[in-house]
Amino acid sequence: MRNPYAPGAGQRPPELAGRDRELQQFEVVLERVARGRPERSMVLTGLRGVGKTVLLNTFKSMAMQRLWGTGKIEARPEQSIRRPVAAALHMAIRELAPRHRAPERIEEFLGVLKAFAMRDPSAAKGTTHWSPAIDVPASRGRADSGDLEIDLTELFVDAASVATDLGVGIALFIDEMQDVQAPDISALCAACHELSQSGGPLIVVGAGLPHLPGVLSASKSYSERLFRYARIDRLDREAADLALIAPAEREQVQFTSEALDALYEAADGYPYFVQAYGKVAWDLAPGSPITADDIRVAAPEAEEELAVGFFGSRYERATPAERDYMHAMASVGDEPVPTADVADLLGRKPSSLSPARDSLIKKGLIFSAERGLIAFTVPHFGRFLRAQPL
Repeated sequence: MRNPYAPGAGQRPPELAGRDRELQQFEVVLERVARGRPERSMVLTGLRGVGKTVLLNTFKSMAMQRLWGTGKIEARPEQSIRRPVAAALHMAIRELAPRHRAPERIEEFLGVLKAFAMRDPSAAKGTTHWSPAIDVPASRGRADSGDLEIDLTELFVDAASVATDLGVGIALFIDEMQDVQAPDISALCAACHELSQSGGPLIVVGAGLPHLPGVLSASKSYSERLFRYARIDRLDREAADLALIAPAEREQVQFTSEALDALYEAADGYPYFVQAYGKVAWDLAPGSPITADDIRVAAPEAEEELAVGFFGSRYERATPAERDYMHAMASVGDEPVPTADVADLLGRKPSSLSPARDSLIKKGLIFSAERGLIAFTVPHFGRFLRAQPL
């Protein structure tokens, strides 16, 4: 019951180790924006299981502590961002409204927000009954053109203006940002570009897979200068040890140095794995200190849990053809592998494998590391696949 470790999706670990640099960077962003200084929005990239969502949620908490308005969405490949962004900004303005001295300014913005939301394509097609719970009439002539780039820019400018009245900012957080549809990502970049020029206190903070910078660059060439990119990777040895030791010490439990060696070798520094192995080791160890023998006993159970919940759930989403493609990738190697080598191993032409490859990319199982190279989005996925029967 006292087990402190938390291997959950987006669940904050008891000790957020190894992320001081990113936290300091975001602190600077918040301070500069609040002072009216020019600053770029921020994008976190990395493999699954490295803690991007945890960091995104921590950033959100930091903004709220500074009394900013905040909203968060999770992008989906088949969904326009118009409706989620409207809901997120509605939440942000609701956080600011009680402190605003001019209720008519809030109502004016809510009218624009409602007009923006009502242009959602799914609402126009009658495929959804969603409508914003805003008790003011929709405005006309502002953020309602139907062109997302124009509407989003006008909405962001108006939202930033409300925040300016209070001397704070608004932060919109977007998880799984690589799944935003191409036209929408272009509109989002254009809106951020306009804000960066006008100095409006609204920032977009995104998190996504390693190929997200390429997705942004393909939509707008200036996106490379529009965002501050932070690559989130596995923890070094010191940070991985701290993630295990600090929560344990708060419960008067210790690890031997040999146990920490074994845990780092097993988890390879990936935050999700650190939590997963730490949790099982705690449950199975008869007492303190937790030893290397305890880790050897715990490792098979931790690996079995990962095989089912972390790896297996993703593997099951793939079709037989997609699984063949992934097995071939795993056979070629663990690093980003050439698509030509995968095709050679399968005895196929690369062009004939494009449907399987593209589908795996859309499912978030693999990504294009660079032209002609492909890699898994999940660390150690190749190792998992090599242990599976063909």
